[in-house]
Amino acid sequence: MTPWKLLDVGSIPNNGGELRLHQRSDEFMISIVGGGVLMTTRMHGSEDVLAERACSGLAGSSSANVLIGGLGMGFTLASALTHLGSEAQVTVAELVPKVIQWNQGELGKAAGCPLDDQRVKVFEGDVGTLIRKGSSTYDAIILDVDNGPDGLTRKGNNWLYTHKGLMASCAALRPRGILAVWSAADDRSFTERLKKVGFTVETIQVGAHNNKGQKHTIWLARRKQ
Repeated sequence: MTPWKLLDVGSIPNNGGELRLHQRSDEFMISIVGGGVLMTTRMHGSEDVLAERACSGLAGSSSANVLIGGLGMGFTLASALTHLGSEAQVTVAELVPKVIQWNQGELGKAAGCPLDDQRVKVFEGDVGTLIRKGSSTYDAIILDVDNGPDGLTRKGNNWLYTHKGLMASCAALRPRGILAVWSAADDRSFTERLKKVGFTVETIQVGAHNNKGQKHTIWLARRKQ
C-alpha cells in the first residue's frame, strides 16, 4: 500500500498542539499529534448528513443565514451549500489558519472547492465568538467542532456544549432555528442538556462512509420560539 506523505503542519492556537496534513495518492488525511487520525477525504458521510438535515428546510428561504463551526476538510460546508438557495449566507468559523490554507489549495478540490462559493464568508477564529455576538441571527448553527461534546483537540471547545454555551446558541438562533451537532459518539447527558435549555431534540446515528462502518451521532435541536 502506498504510504502517507506528510505535506504540512499547522499549530492549534493557545498551545493546543499541532495538526498534520497527509496525502496518499488522491486521498488526504488530517491527524493530530499524539491523538491519531481526525478525518480523511474517504470518510465524510456523517458530515454530509449533518449539513443536509440542518439546511434542507432552508432552500426556499431568500435570506437564510447559516453558521458553521469547523471547516475541517470542507465537506460539511459543501453539503450545506448544496441544500441552500442562491441568496443564502454561510459563515464558516475555523480556528486553525493552516486548515483554511489547506482548503484553499489541493485539499479543497476533494470537496469541490466550497470556499470559492460567493455565498461563503470565512471567519478565522473561535465559533464561540460569533455565537456570543449573535441575537436571533442564524437560521441554523452547525457544530462540526473537535470530537463533539467530548472535546479532543482543544479544551476551550467544551464551552460550546455546556449549559451556558447551549443557551448562547439558542439565543443566536432565529425562532424555529436549528442547532445541529456532530459527534464521534453518543452522549445521553448532552441530549438532556439540550432539552433543559428548551430545544426539541432528535438524535440520529449515521455511518461514516455511505452510511456504513463506524456510527457517528448527530443531534438536531430546534429552538421552539
